[in-house]
Amino acid sequence: MYSKKNENHVGAVATDEIEGSVQGHRDGHGFVVRDDGEADIYLPPNEMRAVLHKDRVRVRIVRQDRRGRPEGRVLEIIERPPQPIIGRLLHEAGIWLVAPEDRRYGQDVLIPKGATGTGSAGQVVVVQLTEPPALFGQPVGRVVEVLGEVDDAGMEVEIAVRKYSVPHMFSEACLAQAQALPDTVRAADRRSRVDLTDVAFVTIDGEDARDFDDAVYCEPARIGRAKGWRLLVAIADVSHYVDSGGAIDTDAYDRATSVYFPRRVLPMLPEKLSNGLCSLNPEVQRLAMVCDMVVSAGGEVHAYQFYPAVILSHARLTYTDVAAVLANTRGPEAGRWRDRVKDLLNLHDVYRALLAARHARGAVDFETTETQIVCDDNGRIEKIVPRVRTEAHRLIEESMLAANVCAADFIGQYKRPCLYRVHEGPTLEKLDVLRGYLKALAVNVALPDDPPPKAFQAIAEATKDRPDAPQIHSMLLRTMQQALYTPINSGHFGLAFEAYTHFTSPIRRYPDLLVHRVIKSILAGRKYQLPPLPVPGEAQHKLARQWAARGRQETRTGPAGAPRDAQAWEAAGLHCSANERRADEASRDVEAWLKCQYMREHLGEEYGGVVTAATSFGIFVTLDALYVEGLVHITELGGEYFRHDEARQELRGERTGIRYGLGTRVRVQVSRVDLDGRKIDFRLVHEEAAGTPAKTARTERAQGGVRAGAAERRKPEKMPAKTKVAKDQRGRHAPRKKLP
Repeated sequence: MYSKKNENHVGAVATDEIEGSVQGHRDGHGFVVRDDGEADIYLPPNEMRAVLHKDRVRVRIVRQDRRGRPEGRVLEIIERPPQPIIGRLLHEAGIWLVAPEDRRYGQDVLIPKGATGTGSAGQVVVVQLTEPPALFGQPVGRVVEVLGEVDDAGMEVEIAVRKYSVPHMFSEACLAQAQALPDTVRAADRRSRVDLTDVAFVTIDGEDARDFDDAVYCEPARIGRAKGWRLLVAIADVSHYVDSGGAIDTDAYDRATSVYFPRRVLPMLPEKLSNGLCSLNPEVQRLAMVCDMVVSAGGEVHAYQFYPAVILSHARLTYTDVAAVLANTRGPEAGRWRDRVKDLLNLHDVYRALLAARHARGAVDFETTETQIVCDDNGRIEKIVPRVRTEAHRLIEESMLAANVCAADFIGQYKRPCLYRVHEGPTLEKLDVLRGYLKALAVNVALPDDPPPKAFQAIAEATKDRPDAPQIHSMLLRTMQQALYTPINSGHFGLAFEAYTHFTSPIRRYPDLLVHRVIKSILAGRKYQLPPLPVPGEAQHKLARQWAARGRQETRTGPAGAPRDAQAWEAAGLHCSANERRADEASRDVEAWLKCQYMREHLGEEYGGVVTAATSFGIFVTLDALYVEGLVHITELGGEYFRHDEARQELRGERTGIRYGLGTRVRVQVSRVDLDGRKIDFRLVHEEAAGTPAKTARTERAQGGVRAGAAERRKPEKMPAKTKVAKDQRGRHAPRKKLP
């Protein structure tokens, strides 16, 4: 953080100059997300006139606004990201302009005559700015790409990849290098590898999977006189074909991860690798890195080794196939896969042992509902269905976790730098909110300030039979921090591992590819050196802050070696973590677009649902039948004052005492759909009889009431709410899908 004391003090308000990134709001104001992680700084609409969403700025706090938030004045625009703006081309009163699809930009872009390209009014276009905004002038730009009509099939993906700057075209050098690769495993590739083509490996994936990067095999084994298993996890050896620092590697690092949309995938690697040479397709030889483990009856990995091998997948199984076989070993699916039944039963046995060990160490294992969007041939939503996790899913998950832990342990023993998958414990602030919420629901548990994972799992077990169990488990997930990639190993809280990394998906995750290279370098008796990789500006800023705050050359358990090498690994971790979040945001944006498009056909219809979030401006309701979330604004709740109780996560009417909290069942009508804003609004029809949380004791801290009657209607951002809630009303309430 840049910080400089100014002699001119404004009352008692601090006058430090602070750096951060602008986050615009659709209603014209904005916030500066501070580099130092302190509370965001509010920028009123007049300050937003000369800046854009995502600009890096230097600001000074000049006052506290009427809601107690620090309010800033922009002193300098440090950096303006060179990313284009996507929006709708409009022709109004003889003037061409583009209304940004991302409303956080806040201002339309003027397009001079002759700068519209081939675009016509109403089309979605990409604009490059030629003149930045000013206090008394709108930004000016030119159309550089025409994407098409807003209702064209796949338009939501075209918008998302540009909106979030997701790389979607491979470089010519990358494609040329991929094209030069062989189509099959050559004799030279097999040298110095263990031949496991006679081992009955199988792949187990979803029905719609196209790339298969892991295969498994299990057989009984003895550990002394005790029972055990030999579990082999074979992972596609991407590193054999992707040279460190080469053209394919550069593009893969730039993407850092594959991005998954309904009906479309943006792969990290060219298709020749992801779906061909590196995919463990059935009945063809493939190169692999194998984690060969001996697992005890208690689910502990007694011994392991890594080695390069040549394998041959003996079957491409789906989760549905395996679940059916395990459910009935004499059924039709078992008859279809009769040669694999014994091996699958062995895999199931080792899975149960690994699962018992997971429970013993107290790892978090919440059951949450995940959904899958099923589209028709035109790319429109046909239906939204819950994903069902079977024993087959869990079997593969536990096998992959075991291999990942072995990889982290192996690299740690040799003290080599790599990227760990780190998940730290919850913050004190989030723990306080959780304690208040559980107390309000009469869940009598004691959570210390530094709780172990088993404390969270105990809460999940104790509440699993309650009708509001999904909401409680969702709240537990929200208390967790996000997992990230870093060379500084501080363990994985959710999985209760002292060291954990990602080894099992090098086709779709760049950190896994790096882990493979480090393991192979250890086996070869050398040290892997990161190639010179580009570090985006945001990662550079974060890296500089981390090392400045650390004030020394070495980290507590970080990588050994020169500081420059350590910084390179930290930069790679920041880049991969940021791009993982970028991929998640782009995927959620596309899903939100599709859901809005889908709900436009259901305007006026009524559905039952459950409250999944309560804020100062209303309640979010998820529909039972459609798994779609929308907002019931506080002005739709009735003519009385409502008090937002953050501890109980509920809205409470002061006159009637009616409460809307997590788990409350309601019936709503679809009243409005905003496709551009990705928003769905509901109107409350009536509260359903069951599911309302019981009344509890009053909170110690009084909260400001909000009038919900028509005469007092106001916009959400004007409600007395905390900054973090007010600036981001959507998308922060859904639990993350996976902890690892």
